[in-house]
Amino acid sequence: MIINKTQKIAKALMDIQAISLNPANPFTWASGLKAPIYCDNRLIMSFPEVRSFIEEELVELIQFHYPEVEVIAGTATAGIPHAAIIADKMDLPMVYVRSNNKGHGKKNAIEGRIEEGQKVVMVEDLISTGKSVIEAAEKVTAAGGEVLGAAAIFSYELQKGHEAFEKQTYDLHTLIGYPELIEVAAADEELLPYKETLNAWYKDPETWSKEVE
Repeated sequence: MIINKTQKIAKALMDIQAISLNPANPFTWASGLKAPIYCDNRLIMSFPEVRSFIEEELVELIQFHYPEVEVIAGTATAGIPHAAIIADKMDLPMVYVRSNNKGHGKKNAIEGRIEEGQKVVMVEDLISTGKSVIEAAEKVTAAGGEVLGAAAIFSYELQKGHEAFEKQTYDLHTLIGYPELIEVAAADEELLPYKETLNAWYKDPETWSKEVE
């Protein structure tokens, strides 16, 4: 069987358990929502081979969609290491955006320097509602940067996230989305019987959560 790039990314993330699927015994998110998936892309940092592969894919994605990028901006905290590696590979300046302004000194919201009018790509590890990266992008804009778009490793493809980005002047590109992940995961004999319920979750996570309680 020929493995395409999407399949390779999905397999890499599942092999290191950065993405875990367990529809029979759902995870409980911090919000209280029940979900058949849990994503912790911070684990990528601990696996050099996977890390190198993912960062190269992110570089390729950014170069294709945003060739005029001048600054890479990481969102705190999970986007920061990815942004640092990408900026190094692309030989570009890098900044990171705090979730809250620093409480002392210059009380920075952004660490590093953005010059007026510089073209910026936001880097995030995971997209659910999009709130964190959108708020970070607003801080970049307030600092004088021009946000070209956002790049992320994985997106749950939730409706709330789509609606949030539709309101922005920039777009979002990810290496892989939830539906693509499920197509790859369903090749596993243990997960194949759950394919329908796995797909039902991202289309209506609140209802799905209530039904499994």
